[in-house]
Amino acid sequence: MASGRELLALLAAVAAVFIWSLIDPYDRLTWWMEAMPVIVAVPILLGSHRGFPLTRLACYLIAFHAVILLLGAHYSYARVPVGNWVQDWLDLSRNHYDRFAHVVQGFVPAILAREILVRLQVLRPGGWLFFLVCCVCLAISALYEIIEWQSAVWGGDSSLDFLGVQGDVWDTQWDMLLALIGSILGQWLLTGAHARQIRLLDGASATRH
Repeated sequence: MASGRELLALLAAVAAVFIWSLIDPYDRLTWWMEAMPVIVAVPILLGSHRGFPLTRLACYLIAFHAVILLLGAHYSYARVPVGNWVQDWLDLSRNHYDRFAHVVQGFVPAILAREILVRLQVLRPGGWLFFLVCCVCLAISALYEIIEWQSAVWGGDSSLDFLGVQGDVWDTQWDMLLALIGSILGQWLLTGAHARQIRLLDGASATRH
């Protein structure tokens, strides 16, 4: 588990980026829609921390994901400068920051879903856990795409910055595929380290009780 000092540092870093992101964003409505996952998640995580503290790995990944979302909220995903730099450097046809963000949308929730399912003893580590974590991440991505669709229905042209399709008719399918790839990569790369941290955290919890 991350120490209290680490958690405060992560919270302070996310809060600083949040305040920066809130100041003079490209589009205020887009900011609210893009930043909403952070606005909703942070209070939930703070409220549940005492009863269900997360591993250090999960805490750092969630903070990283929050920064990714807040950058996209401030600039709108199609205008994030680092995406423009990569676009120019590699002579790409579009800003791919949103593609990266959707990989992260699978990568980070995969670790969080895995942690919840393992620590609550819903599933044991193994093939079914890997498969169902991928399904959870794909479902989250699909839900986000449904929200984007409804924003387009309700908001018309004013929702284009939130959608960030950049003229790609297959943008929705790309987003879900990349989230799925992210969930696979997250588990493939981090399962060993994550399993060790879960054992340490559960062992420490058992000792306290």
